[in-house]
Amino acid sequence: MPKYVRLISLLMVCSLWSMPQAANAQALIPHTLQVDSEKQGLRLAQEAAQLAQFQQVELALPLARLASNLASKNEKVWLLLGGLQLQTKEFDAAIASLKKAQSINPKNGEILFALGSANFQQKNYQASVVNYQDGLKLKPNDPEGLFNLGNAYFLLGRLPDAITQYNKAVSQDKKFWPALNNIGLINYEQGDTPGAIKRWQSAITLEKQAAEPLLALAVALYTKGDRQQGLTFGEAAIRIDQRYASLDFLKENLWGDRLLSDTKKFLESPRIQAALLQRDNSSSAPEQQPTQ
Repeated sequence: MPKYVRLISLLMVCSLWSMPQAANAQALIPHTLQVDSEKQGLRLAQEAAQLAQFQQVELALPLARLASNLASKNEKVWLLLGGLQLQTKEFDAAIASLKKAQSINPKNGEILFALGSANFQQKNYQASVVNYQDGLKLKPNDPEGLFNLGNAYFLLGRLPDAITQYNKAVSQDKKFWPALNNIGLINYEQGDTPGAIKRWQSAITLEKQAAEPLLALAVALYTKGDRQQGLTFGEAAIRIDQRYASLDFLKENLWGDRLLSDTKKFLESPRIQAALLQRDNSSSAPEQQPTQ
């Protein structure tokens, strides 16, 4: 999976659904129509959140902007807007929205996590560490926050600190396989292939459709001489998600130089090349028309 950096969690986006619905945001006063702009803003935010749930970010964004004007004192609306702006890579605007949310409610850890994501995506990893640390002071047992702090440490080269945070994430959520996967990435770069294999096997046990640890395991097995099993696992990983056959995509997902080098050789093997070609052909084949 892509590296689970929290832009704004889907759960957080959809939490706006729990806001009270505007009954009929209009009240009739003699010859005057009075509109409750706060309720209208919350209603628009709810609509934006629903669109975001279905990945309709471009449609959700203008609604969220309007909602922030109408419900300007609600930090969740600003958090929603900032999260959507992060997804469209409007980083300066996102940070401004998130800081507005923080000014309304400094005790909301989700806002700090989202700020951490904004800095992380701009490769300002030290600032993201501070954001994640501050967020974890408010939500110390948040597995995603712990994981993302680990990722920031990872990219700063603070590998022992990264492993500590990944282990904390797993201690809070035993099924949090991305943290196990990333420990495996560090193990492999440090020359601990058996340790990496063990971590990736554990991740796959937790999520059988996780292409990333499956491919990493395939490469490790292939490289150490267990070629048949490695190729079998590699074919399965590509069937799940062909993006992992791209070295650039793997690098974005924190794969290190040693693993990338071994993966390049693995992907060049005739059997994997055939699997990729078969996948390309099947995805480009025209749909069969039903027979009459």
